[in-house]
Amino acid sequence: MKIAIPYWEGKVSPVLDTSTRLLVLEFEGEKEVSRYEIPLSESDLGRRCNYIKQSGVEVLICGAISRPFYRMLEAAQVDVIPWISGQVEEVISAYFGQTLNRDKFLMPGCRWQGGCGNHGRKMFVKRNCQPDCL
Repeated sequence: MKIAIPYWEGKVSPVLDTSTRLLVLEFEGEKEVSRYEIPLSESDLGRRCNYIKQSGVEVLICGAISRPFYRMLEAAQVDVIPWISGQVEEVISAYFGQTLNRDKFLMPGCRWQGGCGNHGRKMFVKRNCQPDCL
């Protein structure tokens, strides 16, 4: 599985739409097998979406994201976990530890509807579980 996180100075970038780089982590089970950076130089959201999909990313953990970009990625079958903040290493650990739903990882002002916090690590990628802000 490939997980991508837009980042800046070791933290999840606050806005995916304008991020300039993605950290891509490849896992076999919960064991990391590779880690590399890819640039996000394309400003057109459609092209940006295609580039992410063509990179093999299956899960994208990010901060804020525009509704159009979220929907494009969702249509491309990239599972997006938006409105996340924090240190990249802590976010990765929380994803696999099924604790990404803790308040410390949610961007300020974000509240999820439907009791999403009980779904474990896949809580945000369930198609019927949408944040208030999208």
